[in-house]
Amino acid sequence: MQDVITSYQQRHASAYLPAFDAFNQHRTQLVILLDEALAQKKFTASEKNKLVQLISNISGELLGHDDNPEIRAIFDRHNEVSFDQQVEEDQEMLKEMMEAMLGMPVDAELDLRDPETIMRMMAEKAQEAQEAMNQEAAQAKPRKKTAKQIAKEEKLLEDEKKVSQSIREVYRKLASALHPDREPDEAERQRKTDLMQRVNVAYDKLDLLALLELQLEIEQIDQHAIAAISEEKLKHYNQILAEQAEELGMEIAAAEFHFTMQYPELDEEPWFVGTVIAELDEKIGDIQYATESLEQDLISFKEVKNLKAFLKTIRLQRKPVADFGDFFEGIATVVNKLNDS
Repeated sequence: MQDVITSYQQRHASAYLPAFDAFNQHRTQLVILLDEALAQKKFTASEKNKLVQLISNISGELLGHDDNPEIRAIFDRHNEVSFDQQVEEDQEMLKEMMEAMLGMPVDAELDLRDPETIMRMMAEKAQEAQEAMNQEAAQAKPRKKTAKQIAKEEKLLEDEKKVSQSIREVYRKLASALHPDREPDEAERQRKTDLMQRVNVAYDKLDLLALLELQLEIEQIDQHAIAAISEEKLKHYNQILAEQAEELGMEIAAAEFHFTMQYPELDEEPWFVGTVIAELDEKIGDIQYATESLEQDLISFKEVKNLKAFLKTIRLQRKPVADFGDFFEGIATVVNKLNDS
């Protein structure tokens, strides 16, 4: 996944942002043109209403990316509530929703659209919850355990011991086969040294899957060896792998959320690691096409009759300055996973 994220970041910086900047430059010219046209007083009440909505929608989107004083003045001129006031109201609404979702107070000065801020707040929530549980457990009066509880705890301890033994057993087999000091050939010694480094990293992380993959890589185990593994050992392997899969799921959810927060265009629809680069390229093509269309519109709309003809073809709805739907869906996913962990 990290390779995909890196490729996406590079493509986003080198192609998407320049294309989007060019698109916004044309939209800025369009807002100025529409504002100047509206001042000519050559439009019906219905046409004026459409023009005002069009100007407000586009200028609001532009100000969300760049604080252009000229565009801000145009927005304020055509709206009862100024852009600053709307942003302040949106921030307060976002703060209230975050507090309700996280169950903790949120500093009004925090930038709630910053991914690092959100992740830090969620980490604080998880830590506070853990500390509360620890304190509650420490204060709770110890109860006499039943024979069944004692037996269950002993079994869990025994299972944990067997899990550790299973990982240690795989590690020892790999270490015995890959010990570089026993290898006279220089090239082979270097290969084993590199492999042993990977073994040590996997063992430090108690990553059974990586250790088993290394066994397969060096052909220490084959299909016959796998078939000969005892049912009890397979049970412990499955237990370890299930726990690691759960931890990995949490890490992936957090990484996907952080990635989505960094790139708002990903909020538009569900995205998948295997197709996200191709979808980005498609978005770049769409933006470039839209920019070319805007170039033609900027020429055409200088004629009032052409602008009037265009207004007849569209139906508009006033857009809010901010829309937090997808934003909160992403946060809720990670918060729920934290609560379940």
